[in-house]
Amino acid sequence: MLQRDASAMLSRALVVGSIFPLAVAVPREAPAQTDVPVAHARAAAGDAEDLAARIPIRTITLYRSGVGYFERQGRVEDAAKLQLRFKTDQINDILKSLVLLDLDGGRIESVSYGSKEPLAKRLASFGIDIADNPAASDLLQRLRGTPVKITTITGEVSGTILNVENKPTVYHGSGDKPASVHTLPWINLVTKSGVRSVNLAESTGFEILDPALAEELNKALAALAEHRADRTKTVDIRFTGAGARRVVVGYVHEMPVWKTSYRLVLPDPDAPAKGDKPGLMTLQGWAIVENTTDQDWNGVRLALVSGRPVSFQMDLYEPLFTFRPTVPVPTIPGVLPRAYAGGVDVRDGSPRQRALAKIEGGRLMGRAEAAPGAPAPMSAQDAGSGGGSPFTGEPTAGITADDLANYAAQSQAQGVDVGEVFQFQLESPVTIERQRSAMLPILTGTVQGRRVSIFSPGDGREHPMRGVEIVNDSGLQLLPGPISVFDSATYAGDAQIGQVAKGDKRLLAYALDLDVNVLSKGESQENTAKVRIVSGSIEQTIKSTQTITYTFDNKDAKRGRTVIIEQPKVPGWTLVSEAKPVEETQTVLRFEREIGPGSKSDLTLGFEYVSSTMLAVTSMDLPTLLQLRQQGRASEAVLQAFRDLSTRQGDINAATSEAADLGRQIEEISAEQSRLRDNMARLDRTDALYARYVKKLADQETQLEDLRDKREKAVARGRSLTAELQTFMRTLTVE
Repeated sequence: MLQRDASAMLSRALVVGSIFPLAVAVPREAPAQTDVPVAHARAAAGDAEDLAARIPIRTITLYRSGVGYFERQGRVEDAAKLQLRFKTDQINDILKSLVLLDLDGGRIESVSYGSKEPLAKRLASFGIDIADNPAASDLLQRLRGTPVKITTITGEVSGTILNVENKPTVYHGSGDKPASVHTLPWINLVTKSGVRSVNLAESTGFEILDPALAEELNKALAALAEHRADRTKTVDIRFTGAGARRVVVGYVHEMPVWKTSYRLVLPDPDAPAKGDKPGLMTLQGWAIVENTTDQDWNGVRLALVSGRPVSFQMDLYEPLFTFRPTVPVPTIPGVLPRAYAGGVDVRDGSPRQRALAKIEGGRLMGRAEAAPGAPAPMSAQDAGSGGGSPFTGEPTAGITADDLANYAAQSQAQGVDVGEVFQFQLESPVTIERQRSAMLPILTGTVQGRRVSIFSPGDGREHPMRGVEIVNDSGLQLLPGPISVFDSATYAGDAQIGQVAKGDKRLLAYALDLDVNVLSKGESQENTAKVRIVSGSIEQTIKSTQTITYTFDNKDAKRGRTVIIEQPKVPGWTLVSEAKPVEETQTVLRFEREIGPGSKSDLTLGFEYVSSTMLAVTSMDLPTLLQLRQQGRASEAVLQAFRDLSTRQGDINAATSEAADLGRQIEEISAEQSRLRDNMARLDRTDALYARYVKKLADQETQLEDLRDKREKAVARGRSLTAELQTFMRTLTVE
C-alpha cells in the first residue's frame, strides 16, 4: 500500500513541479560543537543510522544504460535526520537525481553533505605549498626567511634561509682519477657569524625551526593522506513535521549493466511433431544482476528495464575549472560471434504477421507461457527419492530433450510495457548480498522455429553455418545476449542474438554445417546497351552484368537442408535473375534453397548495373555506330543524325584544310620572293636577269593577292560552318 501511494504521489508531484522545498547546505568544515556533549553527538549519529535501517531500499530498477534507480520507503516521527552513505564517485549522480517526499504533512528541511575542494587548491592554501610535489631544494627555496637546521655529514648548521642556488662544485678524484665539476644545489644561511653556504648534496636532513610552519607542513601532509583515504561520503537528510509520516527517498547512480543469457532447446529432428504445433522450441532466459554496492539487498522489488535512457555524468560535487572529455583507450576487438540483423519479409503471410496475430489473439498476455506439460518445480524431498535419481546411487540414463524442455526453471518475472519501454518485473522480492551476483530466470516458454543452414559468402567459408530461424511469439521482448543451443539434450554450440521485438524473426548460427559444401563461380561482362545523342554529344549507356552460381552439395544421406543464402547488397546493382529473395535487410538479400538428403542444388543469381558516359561526336566512327544499329542498340534517327553531323563536320574540315593549303602556298611564294630579292641585290639594274626577276616578282604579287583572298574566304566559310554546327548541336537530341 505504501509503495502504491508513494508512487502515485510522486507522479503527481513531478507533474505539478513541486516535489519539495529543498535547502542545500554545503559547509566547508563542520563547526565545532563545544557546547554539545560527545555522548549526545554519538547518540544522534546512532539515531540517524537506526533511521536508515527503518527506511530501507524497497524497489530497485536497473537499466541497460549503466544506471539504477533506488527507492527507499519507510516512516519517520516528528523531526528526524536520515544519514545515507555513498561512494565518493556516486555523489554527482545523487546530487543530479535525488528525489525526496515527506508525505502526510511533513516537509524536507535540508540536505547537507561534506564539501570537496580540489586537492591542489586545498594544499596551496597551507603555509607550505606541496601541491606540485616539490624537491627538497625547491621546498627550502619557498621557505626563504625561515629559520632551519641543516644536518650534514660533518655536523649541523642553523640559520635563516637566504636563498638556494645551483653552482659548480669541484670534486677531487682519488688516486689517478681526475677532478670533476658538477652543478649542485647550495643553501645560503644567515647565521650569527655571517652567511654560510651548505652543499645540499651532502646534507642528510633538515628541520624547520618555526613551529607554526612545521605545523602547516604536517597539516598539508595530513590533508594529502585524508584525500587518498576519502572513499565514502555521508548525505544527511532532515525531515520536519509532527507525528508519524511516510517518506520516500529516490536516487539514481551508476550500476553494472544487467545482462541476459538464454538456453535454446531444439526438439529431436527425428521425433514426430506433437499435436498441431510443429517446430516448437523451448527458450529459457536468465537475467544476470550484480550488487556492487556496499549494502545487502534484502527483499527488494526488482525491475529490469530494456530501454536505454540518456544517462551522463556531470561534476556537481567538486568545483570545476576545466572540462576534458574521457576518451576510451583504443583496443583491437577479438573475434566475435555472428549476430544476424532482422529482415523485412517480402512474402505475404510472413511469420511475423502470424506471430503478432497469435499474441494479439490472447495466447500469451505479457508473460512467457511454460513449456507444454511442464509440472510444478520439484521440492528437494521429491528430487531425492525414486525415479532413478542420481542422489540415490541407482543407475540412471542421461537427460533427454524432453527433460530440458519440460523441467526448465520456472520464470520468476513478468514482462510488461511501462510507458514506452519494456521491463521485466520480478514477481517475488529478491535478496542479493553486497558484492554478490545472481542469475534470475525471467523467461520460460516456447517459440516457433525451424532448422536452417546459413551461408554468407562474405565469411569466406566453404561450409554454411548450422542454425535455426526463430519467431519471437513468446509475448516478450528478447534482449541482446548469448544463447547456448542444446540439440537433443546435447550441447550444440553458442549463438548471439540482438534485440528482438514481439513477433519478430531472427536467424541464429551456432556451429559449422560440415555436411554441406559450397562452391561458388562468378562471371561478369560489360557491353553498350544504348546510344543516343543529347545536346550534340553521344550518350553511351553501358550495362554491366554479373552472374554468381552457388552449388550446394549435401553429403548428409539422412536429412535434407534448408539453406538460407545471404547475398550482400552492392549499391547500384539490381537483381535480374529468376530467383527472388524471401527477405532482405539493409545489407543483404536472403534466398532459400531446399536440398534433399545426399543431393546437390544450384542457385544462380544475376545482377545488373547500368551506367552512362558522354562522348564527343568525333570519338565514335560510322562503322561502329552501324554495328550498334544492327544490334538494335542505336535507332535509325540516331544514325541519320550522326550522318548529318558527320557531313557538317566534313564541310568544316574541308574549309579548314583549304585554308591551310592556301596558307602553305602563300608561305612558299613569300620564301621565293625573299630569294629573288636577295639575288637582285647582287645584280646591276641594267642586267637582263635583273629585269627578269622584276617581272617574276610582279607576277608573284598578283598571285599572292589572289591566294590571300581565297584563304580569307575559306577561313570565313569554316567559321560560319562551325557556328552553324554548334547551334545545330545545342538543340540536337535524338533517341
